[in-house]
Amino acid sequence: MVDMETLLKGICNKSNFLDLFENFIVFDDSSGELVKIIARNHQYLGVNRAMQAVEERRHRKGKLGVFWHTQGAGKSYSMVFFSRKVHRRLGGNFTFLILTDRDDLDTQIYKTFAGCGIVDNDKDPCRAESGDDLEKLLKQRKAYIFTLIQKFNREVAPDNPYSSRDDIIVISDEAHRTQYGLLALNMWNALPNAGYIGFTGTPLFKDDEITDALPLIL
Repeated sequence: MVDMETLLKGICNKSNFLDLFENFIVFDDSSGELVKIIARNHQYLGVNRAMQAVEERRHRKGKLGVFWHTQGAGKSYSMVFFSRKVHRRLGGNFTFLILTDRDDLDTQIYKTFAGCGIVDNDKDPCRAESGDDLEKLLKQRKAYIFTLIQKFNREVAPDNPYSSRDDIIVISDEAHRTQYGLLALNMWNALPNAGYIGFTGTPLFKDDEITDALPLIL
């Protein structure tokens, strides 16, 4: 737990304050009312560590780690802060594939991004409707794509991937459930050079089976 004095000193540091002002404030109207969102301490620290992992992604062989949250700690907003900062600071043509395993979670995350004015599926389709549609979207240089892991439902030959780009970053929500099994294997074969970062509210421990199931993330 960070005490208030230490927190205030950290915020008032010039570089931290400018970083917070530039990269960690969004306006979200997904609830029907425009709300100003400012990152919490764990989001600020976690996003900047994730940024460093992206900068080192080739050295790390695409394993960008796990961003762990407690329940209600703002995972969707952390994803927004992270992806926006990568686009703003690192430039290039990064594609973020936001992946989960339940329709309600997919809709919730999409609504957060849409509410923050980042995506609009009606004007620029970014939500995969099927496995075929997912492949089509991944062959385009979309900034954001939203899908369920279940839409990697076709076997993919390692020598015939959907994309060989190394500037695709897979944001895997509930990573402890989506990064193992046949569907995950299809995804890895489809995106062999992508970077993978997991988001989860489930604690991960050094020697447990859940952590062992994240070979492309850790």
